Amino acid sequence: MKAFLTIALLVISNTFMTLAWYGHLKFAEWKWFSKLSLISIILISWGIALFEYLFQVPANRIGFEENGGPFSLLQLKVIQEVITLVVFVGFMLIVFKDETLKLNHLIGCVFLVLAVYFMFKN
Repeated sequence: MKAFLTIALLVISNTFMTLAWYGHLKFAEWKWFSKLSLISIILISWGIALFEYLFQVPANRIGFEENGGPFSLLQLKVIQEVITLVVFVGFMLIVFKDETLKLNHLIGCVFLVLAVYFMFKN
């Protein structure tokens, strides 16, 4: 149960992170948003990123083995990186329709999934 909860919280966290880091690139198409200064965009992104931390910190605390969770620190980090990539690719394909996913991107994703496999292998 802690493993599932950790992963679910990491997915939610990374969704907010991706929106904070890359959403403003698409929001620039909105007339009112394109008139904002860089400082305003940074503050909006920080506001969105606050929600990332509201899910990321509990995910790490729940999932970390020294707190009774199922994952080592390295395992948590690799899981988080793969989730980040999966969320980002989904976001890119849905929001940035002019971006394409190429074979070399898919191969890179496979290697990251293999990294997770090897992180959990005894």
